[in-house]
Amino acid sequence: MDDQTRIELEAAAFRTLREHLMEKRTDVQNIDMMNLAGFCRNCLSRWYQEAANVRGIEMGKMEAREIFYGMTMDEWKANYQTDASPQQQADFQKSFDENVGKDG
Repeated sequence: MDDQTRIELEAAAFRTLREHLMEKRTDVQNIDMMNLAGFCRNCLSRWYQEAANVRGIEMGKMEAREIFYGMTMDEWKANYQTDASPQQQADFQKSFDENVGKDG
């Protein structure tokens, strides 16, 4: 497979993942994703932002999140986010420290 085809396939897979999380699985909470997989929608939007910044495209955290969520964070939270249990919060802190780092 040539590099351009690989890039196009990877981009298509990423778009499908984004659509899946944005439209089909709004019930899946970020905290559960982080606790189980070590990443969440915010991580994906941060990686998107970092890739843009590396290429000289100025993009802030909130802009990247809006691109990834399809709405502002306030709208997402109001429409889809549920309260996390104390256990979820404790598990999240551990996962965040392991996967993102204390400075992330």
